[in-house]
Amino acid sequence: MVLQREKPVAIWGWADAGEAVTVAFAGQSKVARAAADGKWKLTLDALPASADSRPLLVSDKAGHKLEVQDVLVGEVWLGSGQSNMAMTVAGCQDSESEKAAAQLPLIRHYRESSGPSDTPQPEGKGAWQICAPDTVGGFSAALYFFGREIHREIGVPVGLINTSVGGTPIESWVSAEVQSSDPETKANYDTRLEAHRNFDPAQAPALHEKQLAIWKKASEKAKAEGTPFVVPPPKDPLAMWKLKGGPAGLFNGKVVNLVPYTLRGMLWYQGEGNASNPGLYHKQLTQLVTSWRALWQDEIPFAWVQLPNYTAPGEGWPRIRESMLKTLALPKTGMAITIDLGDAKDIHPKNKQDVGKRLSLWALGTVYGKPVPAISGPLPTDSKINGDTITISFKHANGGLKSLNKGPLTGFEIAAADQEWKPAQAHIAGDSVIVDHPDIAAPVAVRYAWRDWPDYSLANGAGLPASPFRTDDWPVPTKKSPIVP
Repeated sequence: MVLQREKPVAIWGWADAGEAVTVAFAGQSKVARAAADGKWKLTLDALPASADSRPLLVSDKAGHKLEVQDVLVGEVWLGSGQSNMAMTVAGCQDSESEKAAAQLPLIRHYRESSGPSDTPQPEGKGAWQICAPDTVGGFSAALYFFGREIHREIGVPVGLINTSVGGTPIESWVSAEVQSSDPETKANYDTRLEAHRNFDPAQAPALHEKQLAIWKKASEKAKAEGTPFVVPPPKDPLAMWKLKGGPAGLFNGKVVNLVPYTLRGMLWYQGEGNASNPGLYHKQLTQLVTSWRALWQDEIPFAWVQLPNYTAPGEGWPRIRESMLKTLALPKTGMAITIDLGDAKDIHPKNKQDVGKRLSLWALGTVYGKPVPAISGPLPTDSKINGDTITISFKHANGGLKSLNKGPLTGFEIAAADQEWKPAQAHIAGDSVIVDHPDIAAPVAVRYAWRDWPDYSLANGAGLPASPFRTDDWPVPTKKSPIVP
């Protein structure tokens, strides 16, 4: 495994009540006494990075001994979310060449393999693997490509902890107490909890058959009309019920047991599972970040992947992206903008190399203080109406704003008070973009890349794309998936 460098390292376990437990590692020897419930915990003094393979020894006075072999000290990052975080190196682009090049024994990957639980579980399941051509195929691709960049640039061992489950909403990953602490998220939590408790496994096959029939009908209708249909077939509800449990189920089963493992940072790739109810996501993501930090008792740096371009019904994806942009108001947070890395017909885009690279630019530039071309693509900071134009100011315009297509900026829309959107003319002025339309004399709002599969063009000098955004707060209709009866 890999222990976090340059921070006090938590080591914990269980023993007979009152038993004295000794932990020895790298010349240190610390003692803890098990509490009445058998739990013990101690903290090793901060350690320098080390690629030396050393054992960690745990013993008690009764003569019981446990030896953990091949322990390194470096940088440890936790990655969580749904299927795009769970997606493996074997499933990404250029997988064969990536596996062949993965002789990197100082990178280790821990896959948390516990299931969901209705109550917090202090102990989980999982295993560490050393990065090699025959193992890396099962690593989280986004996490691995991030960790590879950190290892290359920092030059120390890297530990990657992967706790992720495909098809899961954010509600699965936040504690029941936190979700119940806010009236808005409590109502959503209560609804999901009731649905989980009332789920009848015996009726699941019939429900799945009904959903498949609806999906097939919608698919055939789209085909007959010659229109794109990219909604994936519905998943087996019984399998998903078992996989994600109720609200807070994965927090209880796959997060609690990782505390207080000492970490440098956390990464999150999720949001697809909440696109049908995006109005709560800003609050939910805020709850996730703040509550996980509270759980670890550490303001751990935290970054997420903004949802990429994808063809989806309604405006759920733009609103999830907007929620992610807003949540950057939290301290020590970052976001990889991936509006150019998606696949119109595949909710699991295969380019995870650039996802990991963009996350690493944020980490290298902020957490590690390294010089990087940019830590983010351009983010809007302000908008001002000047007669018949609106000026949008940006931060992270490193190297100057530019057009990705080397022509006029596209993807901008502008509207007057009538809320009728029209394609806008846009041009760069320093770290700002000035937007107008010849038929709108009194504009009030601007949107950029506000589509599931948007036109986009704005980037910074590092070539990183700008985040989608809107300056209005007008109500946005959200269409539900046609496969849900």
